[in-house]
Amino acid sequence: QVQLVESGGGLVQPGGSLRLSCVTSGSIFGRGAMGWYRQVPGKEREWVATITSGGFTDYVSSVKGRFTISSDNAKNTIYLRMNNLKTEDTAVYYCNMGGAAYGVWGQGTLVTVSS
Repeated sequence: QVQLVESGGGLVQPGGSLRLSCVTSGSIFGRGAMGWYRQVPGKEREWVATITSGGFTDYVSSVKGRFTISSDNAKNTIYLRMNNLKTEDTAVYYCNMGGAAYGVWGQGTLVTVSS
């Protein structure tokens, strides 16, 4: 059973930065693309970013220019660098392997952006 473990969340002021990490129990991209999602209590989980083994990346429009997804195959890890954070970025962030419909999820890490 593949396991994903996120870390790096915390409390940050608006305009600040955080880097989230997701370590897998096996090689990344083994089940396809990797990605990050986020969720606020009572709301649907929102797709944030995707990265493929070939290096293709894509982002939801609200984070373009501020967030960067990357991967390190040797460490079986993907990252989400978040710059210029806004209060509306506050959410639990989840790592995903293989897509939202049939993939594997991590446990989530909480990001709180507040003055």
